Amino acid sequence: MDIFSCITLLGGLAMFLYGMEVMGDGLKNASGSALKKVLGKATQNIVFGVITGMLVTAVIQSSTATIVLTVGLISAGILNLKQAVSIVMGANIGTTITAQIIRLMDINSEGNIILEFFKPQTLAPIALIVGIILIMFVKAGNSKTTGEIFMGFGILFSGLMNMTAAVEPLSESQEFLDIMSRFSDQPILALLVGLVLTVIIQSSSAMVGMIQALSVTGAMTFNLIYPIIMGINLGTCVTTALVCSIGSSKDAKRTGIVHIAFNVLGTVLFMIVMTIIKVMGGLPDLWDSAVNSGGIANFQTLFNLVTAIALIPFAGLLVKLSLAIIKPDVRDEEDKADLAVPDDKLYAVPEMALSEANKAIAHMGFVALKNLKRSCKLLKVYDEERVNVINDNEDNIDLFTDAMDNYLVNLSNNVETDSDNKKINSFMQTSTNFERIGDHAINIMEAAQAISKGKLEFSEDARRELDIIEEAVIEITDITVSSFANMDSDEARKIEPLEEVIDDMVLELKDRHIERLKKGGCSTATGIVFIDVLTNLERVADQCSNIALLILSDKDRNILGNHHAYLKELHKGGDLAYDSELERRKGQYLARL
Repeated sequence: MDIFSCITLLGGLAMFLYGMEVMGDGLKNASGSALKKVLGKATQNIVFGVITGMLVTAVIQSSTATIVLTVGLISAGILNLKQAVSIVMGANIGTTITAQIIRLMDINSEGNIILEFFKPQTLAPIALIVGIILIMFVKAGNSKTTGEIFMGFGILFSGLMNMTAAVEPLSESQEFLDIMSRFSDQPILALLVGLVLTVIIQSSSAMVGMIQALSVTGAMTFNLIYPIIMGINLGTCVTTALVCSIGSSKDAKRTGIVHIAFNVLGTVLFMIVMTIIKVMGGLPDLWDSAVNSGGIANFQTLFNLVTAIALIPFAGLLVKLSLAIIKPDVRDEEDKADLAVPDDKLYAVPEMALSEANKAIAHMGFVALKNLKRSCKLLKVYDEERVNVINDNEDNIDLFTDAMDNYLVNLSNNVETDSDNKKINSFMQTSTNFERIGDHAINIMEAAQAISKGKLEFSEDARRELDIIEEAVIEITDITVSSFANMDSDEARKIEPLEEVIDDMVLELKDRHIERLKKGGCSTATGIVFIDVLTNLERVADQCSNIALLILSDKDRNILGNHHAYLKELHKGGDLAYDSELERRKGQYLARL
């Protein structure tokens, strides 16, 4: 094999890897929302999870990509560890689809037009032609993404054909045949070769593709193939370990441990079984027989399928092993904010990253709502432990807001549509508004501290009035969090009428407070705290109004950038739905004062 053949081989490998990358990216972009739904519903049982992982990996052509998405969903709280374990098991099976596609190289058409069409020599140029037409000349919505899938497929097979052509002369090289023969007699060494090369190339599918290309030499015997494929399987563990260890949650790291344990156990068991069969003289015609591309694909599929079936019953033990290695937090979960931005590995599928950002910000809003409820309770019964929880969660909210801003800014570099960029901007504003609700909860908590420290007491009327407006503000915040979580514009339209009623209540209560001060029914110190609480409750409602407008802007672009004009028009009256809801809220809250 001369220098020019080596260049052709490496160039073919480069095309193969790039083709896989382009095709995988196209498939992920085309099926981002579907992937999220499928992975997110992998909750029925472990068998369903295995099937899910297998199908998703078969679609996106990469077990590592499936594990990346799974890790991102774990970090976002969509999947738990046990569900992730089953998906990882299935991913090992799904990744073998690439080898099954490559076996098309073995097709012998013998003049049959239909079979000739499916030969890579025909499919590759057709895919490239279709791909370039879709990318350069068709301007439909997702034509570029579909074109990338075709282009990737064409490049992949073109690279594979280059590799095959480059190594074909090796079939006449006695030196090459002797080297392969030595490896055949040393399965551990063959396993290590498969492992090391997979770690270097970072793709098990590419490694199997290279072996399939080498099979044209006739030197790939089963005795050599089976340990190399097992080494390839172990090599993927290193990639997984890196993916799951960098900037991920504890459950994400545990997923990496489970994948490594699963692959190591499967490889050890299979090597033991194969060695026993070989030593006992079983299948004598198999070991030294040459294996073609289809045989390699079949063995890889069989190995991963049998391993998954054998280890499915022990999934619970694998989970326990991961928990023993990375121990859970002892801290009580009851009051833990547990705020975390989505995993940045989801940048690979921007639509999924946006969806998980939405969930994470909604959870932040829920934490702010809980802090608001706790602060209002402090006005009735002061509890230092509750103060500590509020402060702790507020620190988490502040840290989360900064982290989410950074996440969304980085995500903006990975989105391509104007719609997604506007959504990112909307999410950043929503996060800021929820953070301000948390700030107002802290202010109310500090008002409660002032009451406790100064041994102050609200009058009976003031206490009753605060109860009513607190109820209204907690309800508007609850509606806001819910409507944002679901991006529900119908629910969001209920926020502004209630916000207007809360504004009216604040004006009414301030007037009553002044009357009480005049009559001596309230001390100046208590009155200052009362006004401070009212002001913060009003501002919480204002933040809810801001978020409602952002939600409505997502569906109605006329509202975007024209918030004041939109509100002014609503407050003038004439919108039947708004006016009806306003009257209902007045009866529910204002009339009770």
